[in-house]
Amino acid sequence: MKLKSKSLEIFIPGPAGRLEAKYYKNPKFGSPVAIVLHPHPQYGGTMNNRIVQLMYNIFLENGFSVIKVNFRGVGKSDGIFDNGQGELSDAAAALDWIERQNLDYSQCWVSGFSFGSLICMQLIMRRPEVNNFIALSPQPNVYDFSFLAPCPTSGQVIYSENDELVTKDSIIELDNRIKSQKGVEVNFSKIKNSNHFFKNKEKELTLEIEKYIKEKTALI
Repeated sequence: MKLKSKSLEIFIPGPAGRLEAKYYKNPKFGSPVAIVLHPHPQYGGTMNNRIVQLMYNIFLENGFSVIKVNFRGVGKSDGIFDNGQGELSDAAAALDWIERQNLDYSQCWVSGFSFGSLICMQLIMRRPEVNNFIALSPQPNVYDFSFLAPCPTSGQVIYSENDELVTKDSIIELDNRIKSQKGVEVNFSKIKNSNHFFKNKEKELTLEIEKYIKEKTALI
C-alpha cells in the first residue's frame, strides 16, 4: 500500500521524556483519529508488534489519522516501566498529541492489544471525547476491570476461542459487566481456533475489525 510509506517516525513529548512513535496523517478534512497501544513491555511488547501494526494499518486504510507509540522504556522512548500507571499517562500524551495535530477530527478512537487493551480501556474512563474503542485479547483474569463502572463509550472487544492466557469465565464476566450498562453497546467477537496472539488468524481478525470500523464510521 502506498499510504503506508507516508507514515512518519516521530518523537512526541511524554510525562517521562520523549516517546517514540509512528504517525500517519490523513489529508482529508475531518478525518477520525485513532491511537494503538502495544502489549506488555516486560514480555517483549513494542509498537512493532505484528498485531499492533495490523491495527495501525487497518485504521490508516479506513481513513483515519493514526498513531502508535512505544511506552516509556521501550525502544527509543525515555523512562522505565511503571506498572501501568505511567503507561496510561503515556497513552494520554499520545492522544493529546494526535488531537492537537488534527483539531478538525470527527471521531476519536483508542485501541490496544493484550496489556495495551487494559490501558486503552482505562483511558476511555478519563477521556470523554473518545467515541469508540477496540480492545484485543484483554486479560480480565489477570487485571482488574472493575473500573469500568460504568463503561462510558461503545466499543468492540475481540478475544480468542483458545486463549491460553485468559479464562473463558473471565471473558463472560467482563461481557456481562459491560452489557448491564444502559446506553453503551460493546460488541464481543470471538476468533475461532485462535490463541492469545491470533497466530495464523490475521485475516479473520482483520475482517472483524474492519467490519466494526466501517459500521461505526459510515455516518461521518
